[in-house]
Amino acid sequence: MAHPVAPIVLDPTGADHHAEHRQLRDLGAAGRVDILGVTAWSITDPDLLKTLLTSSDVSKDARAHWPDFQEVIQTWPLALWVGVRNMFTAYGDDHRRLRRLVAPALSARRVADLTGAIETIVTALLDDLDALPAAEVVDLREHLAYPLPIAVIGHLMGVPADQRAGFRAVVDGVFDTTLSSEEQQANTGRLYTALDSLIATRRAKPGDDMTSLLIAARDHEGDGRGLSDAELRDTLLLMISAGYETTVNVIDQAISLLLTHPGQLGHLRAGRASWSDVVEETLRLEPAVKHLPLRYAVNDITLPDGQTITRGEAILTSYAAANRHPGWHDDADTFDIRRPSQGHLAFGHGVHFCLGAPLARLEITVILRRLFTRFPQLELAVPADQLKPLGSLISNGHQRLPVRLHSTAT
Repeated sequence: MAHPVAPIVLDPTGADHHAEHRQLRDLGAAGRVDILGVTAWSITDPDLLKTLLTSSDVSKDARAHWPDFQEVIQTWPLALWVGVRNMFTAYGDDHRRLRRLVAPALSARRVADLTGAIETIVTALLDDLDALPAAEVVDLREHLAYPLPIAVIGHLMGVPADQRAGFRAVVDGVFDTTLSSEEQQANTGRLYTALDSLIATRRAKPGDDMTSLLIAARDHEGDGRGLSDAELRDTLLLMISAGYETTVNVIDQAISLLLTHPGQLGHLRAGRASWSDVVEETLRLEPAVKHLPLRYAVNDITLPDGQTITRGEAILTSYAAANRHPGWHDDADTFDIRRPSQGHLAFGHGVHFCLGAPLARLEITVILRRLFTRFPQLELAVPADQLKPLGSLISNGHQRLPVRLHSTAT
């Protein structure tokens, strides 16, 4: 297969990402892309992606394994994605140490203990929606998809209620790839101000929350198992941003998919499929994250088609394109909740598999089940082709999700 010399320039607005992902798959298992001025290898073949994600020849530590790091970090709009110091950008022993510190907060027991709180939050949100005039158009991204993950991660992390809105604003900025380098730097400054405020609050008044536990780990750094100041701030950043933005997107996408595929909703109501099936098919078809920057070749890597990812080159994991690979799923572009295999890479793969996956699945399942039970006539308030994507090549959601809770049909 011939490969173009010039990298494909990824659209920072994500305006037509499905067409862009087909273009990437047409390159073969891997192809070179330009992501806001940085050249990387986009991996869209799921088998190759799984291989690379479990290989010691691939690292997430830009400082150790990306020769361009010091130059890129100065001006790249996505500098925060590669410059943070937490398990997201760690490799080898550092990654294992940092993951062990975070894992208890997302254990099966702790997630199960959150079920009651999630149900209570969802009930309150649906009560508020039910109190609105019957004909009113409601933005469910704003009034349902956003508030639940913010409340849950706030509860888990011990974020005071009066600080949560501030975190939402700056986390939205982290995922916005239409911002300039200067705008991103300003947003990063506001983000760290919010994190420092949270740390000060919990240090003064610790509780049974993850922030307090991580602060305690920071204060025991001398035993070799704790956190540096930078790791503490950036681990909080990872927990709050990953636990919020991604879940918002999947709730948004699942609602819009069900409302535009009444036959699939019919399968649910007839008992031919489960809410879990909806969640998994949404994660496959419209994962919360389209591309995840970045990884790096520790050694030269020869690909099946003979191309070589040279040591030190950047690698972009293109999860959304891989999930729809025709070699993995039949009718891969079709929303089918009764699909025999709903395999996907929405939560990653290998040692960096998302620790928050069980919590996200729980939140999304509860909110979908309760929403469609409470409002059986729920419908989109605009044609589906008027739902505008977020301005991001990373985050996969809509700017708004306008609906009517009660059908206008006579």
